[in-house]
Amino acid sequence: MELTETHTLPVPQQQTWDALNDTEILRACIPGCESIDPDGENAYLVALSATVGPVKARFKGRMQLTDIDAPNTYTIVFEGQGGAAGFAKGNARVNLEADGDAATKLSYTANAQVGGKLAQIGSRLVDGAARKIAGEFFKRFSAQFSADSDAQAPAPGDLSAAADGTPVQAESNQAEDGESGGEDNKGKKSWTAWISKF
Repeated sequence: MELTETHTLPVPQQQTWDALNDTEILRACIPGCESIDPDGENAYLVALSATVGPVKARFKGRMQLTDIDAPNTYTIVFEGQGGAAGFAKGNARVNLEADGDAATKLSYTANAQVGGKLAQIGSRLVDGAARKIAGEFFKRFSAQFSADSDAQAPAPGDLSAAADGTPVQAESNQAEDGESGGEDNKGKKSWTAWISKF
């Protein structure tokens, strides 16, 4: 099986690289992942559950990062056993390329071999499941960055974001500065509107 895809992520290259090397982020993004634990330098023990066609199994395996050229590329070498379901092993070459100042183009080529029941159900089902898992991973991976930016930057006009219960700073400045009666009234009006919500 060979899988080649490209995704554009809404964050700079270095931030993408850091996230790809953060086991907590990976655990949250890999569908069915139960744990990722360090196992030596640039190596990890992984446990995950996956469904491929009629076969559902819990896999335990190991992945090793090789050919590391931070923050541009690395190769993931992996192997896993799923008991009666069979096994999977292979590698994936991951490349990062800056796409402007605030985005990164991530491309990868993965090659894998499967055995046991996984091999018996046919390459079409295995390929389809692999693409679905990869698609879900990148959907969650991109959402991690969206969640981070939402948490760090409250939406404009979000009065509830003020820690001490006061309205947004721009409004209080207008009321305090009193540059004009209209501005002063505007500040009072929005303060009244804000209080009336409670």
